Amino acid sequence: MTRGPTLSAHRLPHLPGRVAVPALPEQARTPPSPNPLEGFNTASAAAAHHLLLDCLRSLRWARRVADHRPYPDLDSLLAASDEAAYDLTPGDLAEALADETLPTLPDGTYSAAHTALSAAHAAYEARFGHVFVICLAGVAGEETLDRILEGIRSRLTNDPEEERVVAAEELRNLARGRLVELLGGAGL
Repeated sequence: MTRGPTLSAHRLPHLPGRVAVPALPEQARTPPSPNPLEGFNTASAAAAHHLLLDCLRSLRWARRVADHRPYPDLDSLLAASDEAAYDLTPGDLAEALADETLPTLPDGTYSAAHTALSAAHAAYEARFGHVFVICLAGVAGEETLDRILEGIRSRLTNDPEEERVVAAEELRNLARGRLVELLGGAGL
């Protein structure tokens, strides 16, 4: 799963630190089963936590989802993920947001767009103290920039508590999408 910024991150110095995730050998990180869900269900607790932290950098969320294994199907896992995400405390949310990256822009995006987006990200982070997160599942590549800019503009009008709720929902959606990607999609 490739997740990286295309713009420089505007991290504020007072943001909480990142979640420390110990490196696991590659064979321990990948579920050994031909069925990715079965592999996730039977993986060690450390391997399951590591895989889950690739989806959402909240230790509490990862622990809750891993501790309720085994899951009979992907829908059950996604429901558990949602439930754990709904229960994120402000501290859990700050922990997860501290490790998020900026949304990736499509190849060929003009430098002027990068500049405008960089300025919008800086304004957002100055107002709310964390990186802007948005789930772009189902958005066509050519619509990505417009969707991100529209999202930042509209969300900059939120008060901090309202934005915390919106950011938590976006993180929940991102975690769902990453879980589906990690475990091979709906073909389970």
